[in-house]
Amino acid sequence: MVEGGAFCSGCGARLGTPMGGPPTPPPSAPGNPIWYQNSYRIRKKVMAITNQYWIEDAGGSTLGYSKQKLIRIKESIRIFTDDSMSSELFRIQQEQIMDMWGTFAVVDSMTGAVVGKIRRQALSSGVFKDEYLLLDAYGNAVGRVAERAGRGLARKYIPLGNLVPEQLVVEFHGQQVAEIKQQFKIIGDIWEVDCSRVPAQFDRRTLISAMLLMGMIERDRK
Repeated sequence: MVEGGAFCSGCGARLGTPMGGPPTPPPSAPGNPIWYQNSYRIRKKVMAITNQYWIEDAGGSTLGYSKQKLIRIKESIRIFTDDSMSSELFRIQQEQIMDMWGTFAVVDSMTGAVVGKIRRQALSSGVFKDEYLLLDAYGNAVGRVAERAGRGLARKYIPLGNLVPEQLVVEFHGQQVAEIKQQFKIIGDIWEVDCSRVPAQFDRRTLISAMLLMGMIERDRK
């Protein structure tokens, strides 16, 4: 804990947060270690009808799968163990109808517990750069994911700007702890993130969900 700080440097939680809600599971908790690893990759494959996303670890093993819906009134993105979609791992549930102002809860499908939340910074994402706040389960801001400003403007306003690879900064307590980098592929994109400096107790599903939302929502608008 940093003296005088508003957040705990170990878990990213706001100091003084009520403890009545479900605690974040520690990295060693059975069934949870895959969401506390130090490296993740999201691989997008573009299909004729819809887009598909695979969540992978550093070795390329599949950790989760999601398929983008064609029609979304209230966003609910579900992540399954694989493309059979027979077993749901977690979901990203929008809390408001208005997408551009939305707050999204990341919900563990087995327990129904909220493990974190994401809030889209609508004015920034709509005009300057893609930006999302990372929130704890109680809705307190602990960090953010933001596109580098110069690249954001280029991607939005110059001809063929959408071909500029995205680079996004991950910050906790105002300090950069990670960078998300995009690679273009012939039939899809890949986003990679090194989480080794992200607070150890922070459930990576919240960060992964922000990456998925940026891929599904922000790129649809470009």
